[in-house]
Amino acid sequence: MMSFKVLDLVKYAVAATVCVAGLMACSSTGDKPKPKELPVNPVLLSVKQVWTSRLGGVTDVAFPVEISVVKNQVTLASSDGTVIALDARSGTEMWRGVVGEALSAGVGSDGKTTSVVTRSNMLVALDTGKVLWQQRLGAQAYTAPLVAGGRIFVLTADRAISAYDAETGRKLWTVQRPGEPLVLRQAGVLLAVGDTLVLGQSGRLVGLNPINGTVRWEAPLANPRGTNDVERLVDLVGRVSRVGDVVCVRAFQSNVGCINAARGNLLWTQPANGAEGVHGDADRVVGTEADGKVLAWKRSDGTRLWSTDRLQYRNLTAPLVLGRSIIVGDSNGMLHFLSREDGAMLARLSTDGSAIAAAPVVADGTMIVLTRNGSVYGFVPEQ
Repeated sequence: MMSFKVLDLVKYAVAATVCVAGLMACSSTGDKPKPKELPVNPVLLSVKQVWTSRLGGVTDVAFPVEISVVKNQVTLASSDGTVIALDARSGTEMWRGVVGEALSAGVGSDGKTTSVVTRSNMLVALDTGKVLWQQRLGAQAYTAPLVAGGRIFVLTADRAISAYDAETGRKLWTVQRPGEPLVLRQAGVLLAVGDTLVLGQSGRLVGLNPINGTVRWEAPLANPRGTNDVERLVDLVGRVSRVGDVVCVRAFQSNVGCINAARGNLLWTQPANGAEGVHGDADRVVGTEADGKVLAWKRSDGTRLWSTDRLQYRNLTAPLVLGRSIIVGDSNGMLHFLSREDGAMLARLSTDGSAIAAAPVVADGTMIVLTRNGSVYGFVPEQ
C-alpha cells in the first residue's frame, strides 16, 4: 500500500510544482510567458557536427532522461525501453538492447554493466545489450542506477537506497531514509566520490559507506518551508557539478550549494529558483532558473558572478560547461552557447526541432546531444 501512496503523491507533486515554476502551461486558460526574442546569431564560436545517430523516441515528458558516459562510451535509453551504447568520437553503435518495457528512470553504466529501471519497478542489468538479470524494487525509481565497484545502487521514490551485486543481482543491503511525504518525479542525486556513496535525500546530501550503507555524514542544503507538502519540496536534483571532492547541487526551487564530500561539510548555499541541476568547472558553478535566466556563482564561496536573461522562458536544460562555453538546450531543439566569463552569446545552432531531452554531456572530446524525437548528435565545439 505504501508504494502506491508514494506514487500518487509523486504525480501530484510534479503537476503542482511545475505550475508554480512556470515550466509549462498548466491549463488552456493560463497565460504562458512568451519566450524572449532571440538576437541575431553572433557566430563567435565554431561548432562542427561530426556525426548523428538514432535512439528512438523519448517523447514521454515524464521520463527523466539521463546520459551515461564512461571514457569513449556513451549509453542512452529511450522511454520505451531501448538502450544503446555509442562510440563518442565516431557515433558508431557499439550495441543495442531492448528491455521490452517502458522505463521510469534513465540509464547507468560503468562501461561493462548497464542498468535501467522499468515502470513496473524492475531493476534490469544488461551486458552488451543482453539482459543479465532482473530484480523487483519496493517502489518506483526516477534516478538512473549508479553502477560502480561491481555493484548497482538504486535510489527509489520511498527514499530507500539499495545495493545489488552487479553480476548476480543479489541484494546486498537496503537503507530506508526519512524525508518529506512528497518526492519529485525527476532524476535525483546519486554518485560516487572516492570510497563514499553520495546521494540526495530531501534537502540533504548524505554520504554512505557503499559496503554496508552506514551513514558517514549528512550535509543540509535546504530546509523544507511552506504551508503544504508541495511548497515544502526541496529535493536535490541532478545533474551535479563535481570537481575533486567538492560537489555542487541544486535543491528544487530553493538553493544552489556546494559541499566537501570527503569531510561532509557544507561550504556555501545561495538562494536559487530552478528545477534543473547545475554544472561547472574549477572556478564557477552555473545553473538555469525556472524563468530561463542563466546564473553563475564563484565555486569557492558562492559569490554571484553574473546573470543573463537572454534566454528567458525557453524551458532550458541544465547547462554543460565546456572550454570557454556554457551550453544549454531549449524546448525548440536549439543549443545556445554562452561565454563562461560573462554569459554573452557566442553561437546558436538547431537540431531536429524537438526539445533537447537532457543536459548535453561530453565524452572523448565530443559533445553529445539527445532530442525528444530520439536524434543523437555529436558536436565538437571550438575550445
